[in-house]
Amino acid sequence: MRATLRWAHSDLRTHRGEALFLVLATAGIVASLLLATALFGYATNPWQRVFTQSHGAHVWLHTDKAADTGKLAGLAGVESVTGPYPTAATTVSSRGSRAAVELRATPERPADRPPIVSGHWLDPSTPNGVVLESRLARALLTEPGDTLTVPGTARELTVVGLADSAEPRYRPGEQPGLVWALPSAVPDPGGQVIGLRLTDPGDTSYVVQRAVTVLGSGAIGEVSTWQQARAEAQGDNRLLGQVLGLFGLGALVAAGFAVHGAIGTRIRGHLRDLSVLKAIGFTPGQVVRIFLLQHLAYALLGALAAAGLAEALGSRIPGRLGDAVGVWQGLPGHTVALLVVPAGAVLFIGATTGLAAWRAGRVPPVPVPRPAAPSGGRLSGVARRALGVRIPPALVLGWHKAFTRRPRSLATVARLTLPLLLIVVAMSAWTTLDRFHSEPERIGLPTTLSVRADDSGLSEQQTRSLLERDPDVAAAYPGVETAALGASQTATIALRGLGTHQDPYPYTLAEGRPARGADEAVAGQGFLDLLNVRVGDWVRMTVGDQPQILHIVGRSIEPENAGRVISTSLDTLRENDPDLRPTVYELRLTPGADPREVADRLADAGGGRLDVHMVINPADGLSPLRAVVAGLIAVLALIGLIELLTAIGGTVRESERDLLALKAIGLSPRQITAITVTATGLTALAAVLAATALGLPLARWLIDAQGRSSGIGAGIAQWPSTALMLLLGVAAVLCAAALAAVPAARAARRRLADTLSAVA
Repeated sequence: MRATLRWAHSDLRTHRGEALFLVLATAGIVASLLLATALFGYATNPWQRVFTQSHGAHVWLHTDKAADTGKLAGLAGVESVTGPYPTAATTVSSRGSRAAVELRATPERPADRPPIVSGHWLDPSTPNGVVLESRLARALLTEPGDTLTVPGTARELTVVGLADSAEPRYRPGEQPGLVWALPSAVPDPGGQVIGLRLTDPGDTSYVVQRAVTVLGSGAIGEVSTWQQARAEAQGDNRLLGQVLGLFGLGALVAAGFAVHGAIGTRIRGHLRDLSVLKAIGFTPGQVVRIFLLQHLAYALLGALAAAGLAEALGSRIPGRLGDAVGVWQGLPGHTVALLVVPAGAVLFIGATTGLAAWRAGRVPPVPVPRPAAPSGGRLSGVARRALGVRIPPALVLGWHKAFTRRPRSLATVARLTLPLLLIVVAMSAWTTLDRFHSEPERIGLPTTLSVRADDSGLSEQQTRSLLERDPDVAAAYPGVETAALGASQTATIALRGLGTHQDPYPYTLAEGRPARGADEAVAGQGFLDLLNVRVGDWVRMTVGDQPQILHIVGRSIEPENAGRVISTSLDTLRENDPDLRPTVYELRLTPGADPREVADRLADAGGGRLDVHMVINPADGLSPLRAVVAGLIAVLALIGLIELLTAIGGTVRESERDLLALKAIGLSPRQITAITVTATGLTALAAVLAATALGLPLARWLIDAQGRSSGIGAGIAQWPSTALMLLLGVAAVLCAAALAAVPAARAARRRLADTLSAVA
């Protein structure tokens, strides 16, 4: 054991930098996997906690006042019913901000009371008191004790509490916020809502279909399910977790291969040392344990450092990552994950180490003489002709050294390609996010401001004139959005009519063509998946008790409502309802206009009758992803650096046998150094080319697959610019050449006696 430790200590002093990089790479990989675990837990558990504490319903049905909801309690699969609660759609205002809300008449002690996060629940002593959904409260900048006004009336509501809800969250212009109030505060309800708690949540679609059949499709205005609410609550956190997990696992595999290659190269360079160890009595098992325990110690040190930092400082990370770690640390499975993830990473690195160390145990006690001729063979005819036409020997011999030992050369290129490939994928993700921010029209957001004018009292012409009068408004598209039931009547979809035949709305299409004719529409990926239809099909849906039949002629990029949107022109919807008036206007601004200034001017021009807000870009919630991608690129670069050092060490050692011959034919030490530098640079160049050829299609496929799963749809992926890819390639090649220069120069200037000893 003492001899084993002394040999390991000597090897550590010789390969100090390589050991440090391995520890740092392992720490980065384990940290990425731990953050991915935290984000997955954070994405799922907060919603589940709220759902459990509030005894939430699996299905919420919004119906008209005349619907006989008492029949629903007897449906097969329904465990219990909450409500019905009378509801009224209205608009509230606070501190200059307005929001569309659903005012829900709730008794003082409901069975499904949501968990209070601030203030208290409804109290008869405050008859005009209300409890706001927490997301709505953040949008209105309100706290308990604040007062809400109802525009157009003298009515005021007092906020007595804020609560979390397991129902779909408030989204400006899309989903009204939820406001709980006593029945006395909802004097004129326009509908009612009833919740169904199911015996088996997996039967949600069947129960919804039975409920629609019992009540009649004309009585149901909207259906929301627990799956929709959970997916919306997970949202961007789940995506961050997927990205971290994917790249963390990829980096773990790359690190395993890098360690395997490093040990294999060092075994080839220490054949005499290993033979001596065998000759003095070391067994094959002891030789294997030397390498295995040494690299397991490096991996364990990195894993423990990552786990310790994640536990101690993870919750202090700014933004969503820190919040996720803080919540994750309070979950039941936190301790198990904190042990299992680092242990799994160490065991994986240990497994790859063991495969390479096993070869060290097979080294014979008596060194086998090396063949006199290099294993790569003679110079090819092309190489000899190249030397004859005075091409620099360094280029020709460097090419020969890099690619003539094909199995070994291909393995080196493959190991270096993997981290570079993941870097290309990470750069594609970064570029896609940048395009979302700089060119939002690429993800279906051609407009910047949205104006609600349903309670303004202005006619359509007056509203459009007021909006287009602003010099920074390039176009105003009138529209309406309503909830509709699909043909299966199991889920609610968004039916949207925007623009007119003369002034069509500029949808972002990924497939098909724009909707120009009567009854033509474009749909999001979520809509197509939900109804199991495709471009070219006709679909039937129900709006209230009126059927609407549309021909899907294109697939649009839809970031809203999980892509469950079908869009046509306002003129098409008016064919079924000639009295239909636009309730919303989407504004496209001139380039360089400040959206906030334009919104303030329009709100002042409307005299408080217009609700103007900025269109939310989903990419704004993905801002933490940039820091994640940057960190992952740094970890992958460390792994690539380890592989480069391994390749350089192997190339320098293998060049020792050629050193006498190269000096004999008259090459100077500088030229001999250039051969090794050229060989290393060409290996890096081959890896960059392979990573680019494989990484760009893989990145497009992964990003588009994520787009399809989220309902936005494929067609959102963006490749890095040519200049950025060239910069990556040049940086990789120059880094490889710079790292190879010093050890190659030392080897080229070795004394003759040292060279003869190395060859012997």
